Amino acid sequence: MKALILAAGYATRLYPLTENFPKPLLDVGGKAILDWLIEDLQTSGMVDEYVVISNHKFAQHFRDWAAGHSAPVTVVDDGTSTNETRLGAVKDIQFALEARQIDGDVVVLAGDNVLDFSLVPFLRYGQAHNCSCVMCYEEPELARQQRTAIITIDAARTITDYEEKPKAPKSCLAVPPFYYYRAQDVRRIPEGLADGCGYDAPGSFAAWLSRRTTLKAYPMPGNRYDVGNLASYESIKASYRGITVKER
Repeated sequence: MKALILAAGYATRLYPLTENFPKPLLDVGGKAILDWLIEDLQTSGMVDEYVVISNHKFAQHFRDWAAGHSAPVTVVDDGTSTNETRLGAVKDIQFALEARQIDGDVVVLAGDNVLDFSLVPFLRYGQAHNCSCVMCYEEPELARQQRTAIITIDAARTITDYEEKPKAPKSCLAVPPFYYYRAQDVRRIPEGLADGCGYDAPGSFAAWLSRRTTLKAYPMPGNRYDVGNLASYESIKASYRGITVKER
């Protein structure tokens, strides 16, 4: 399995801190954010390559970091240099698949989130059910629901509706940026894009796919901390203690 790490954003809300430095490499608890994510996934024994998808502006920063990493990390440069010309998350996934000629299962994750739980049970869940899956958590605030992806599920946790940034959410189940795709599903990205699938939000492809095949939802077992602005970054640095939620 390959891990595709979305790291091609420009983090404009964190300026000037990230004006010339990529957010996923910011230090939290003595490690880069990416180190926390990769070190966790390494314990699974299921991932044989970590593909970090960067923009051109920050690619060398990632290459320098990857050069000293013990895990098999590959950096791909999507060629963009500004926030205005970015490809969007779904097109970045497609770019990485083609650049590395990936034809197997993948886990896709945002490279700027810090977690207090392990992603490994999520991967095991997808493999055990032999289907692509996303995570979900209960989001009680309407304003937040309207800024993220919302799903509905049945008793078997199969997704029955999936909508990005709904004006009238049909549930409170929100989807964070972590996805497990079987090979036969992720290779349908070109089909999805040709069919009008959105390409900026990473969940746009999952939403398209959920209407064409079985997609399940795994309940997020802990908390994720999105480094969204300077205040949130300082708060996370002060409070984060690593993976503290026990594995299910």
